[in-house]
Amino acid sequence: MTKTFTPSRPIWCAGCGDFGVLHALIGGFEELGIPEHERFVVAGIGCSGTLQNNLSCYGYHTLHGRVLPTCTGAKLANPELTVVGVGGDGDGYAIGGGHLLHAFKRNPGVAYIVMNNGTYGLTKGQASPTAPEGWQNSSSKGVAQNLEEDLDPIMFGLSIPGSTYLARAYAGQPAQLQRLVTGALEHSRHGHGMGYVEVLSPCVTYNDSYRDWRTRVYDIDSEDGYDSTNKSSAFSRMSELRDEGRLPLGLIYKGTHPSLEAVSLSKKYKAPALHDLENERFESAFEEALESYIV
Repeated sequence: MTKTFTPSRPIWCAGCGDFGVLHALIGGFEELGIPEHERFVVAGIGCSGTLQNNLSCYGYHTLHGRVLPTCTGAKLANPELTVVGVGGDGDGYAIGGGHLLHAFKRNPGVAYIVMNNGTYGLTKGQASPTAPEGWQNSSSKGVAQNLEEDLDPIMFGLSIPGSTYLARAYAGQPAQLQRLVTGALEHSRHGHGMGYVEVLSPCVTYNDSYRDWRTRVYDIDSEDGYDSTNKSSAFSRMSELRDEGRLPLGLIYKGTHPSLEAVSLSKKYKAPALHDLENERFESAFEEALESYIV
């Protein structure tokens, strides 16, 4: 009745930052001892949209920009699953930006990892919402392709009351990336809400930002006196670092707020996947539904 598929080989370019995310996610699953049948990875569009094909899990390739509502539905259907959403900056911040807002607000118990490279890599290098003002890709011949200021998703998340775990990592620093991804998985699994990690993941073909980002990243985890539990002070510090042209890495904020499943599910409103299907009430309802299709 079922078939187990062997994880495929990634199709990404050599040097793509997404490799780091894949290995961090695999390491997080293994470190927390999450069995394969409890992993559900939902992927978006673009290069990162194939990540779920490369590890042992249940995977689902959703519509463009719809990673978060799909993750939310899966978690409410079966809260015992470890639900992980993965996608790119275009998928998450452009067409999926409205869903990101409501996911921060609702705080569903899922992990959401966004691979940010500042460009639409799969469609040949257009500017994404996180491309800096004046940005140009390797084929633009010196002509600026972005006249707008870039979106800062971390500051966006800090402005939403419901957000509970906000972190940023860099593919060029795998140890910290592994720790933050594992923390996001643990946060969501323990019923605390959405574990969000933005990963600076360079596109070596259209936006090879390794050299630039290597000099601009700033490890907030090692800053004396930084309080990751104070959302307002975290916002102020992120704003200061942005003005300095720095890219803060680390656990930006971790707080508490009721998760969506905690306020939505109860003994009265049990998750659909956890119902006893052998119950006579379900059997009679199923038969009644079938009969309704008979003309």
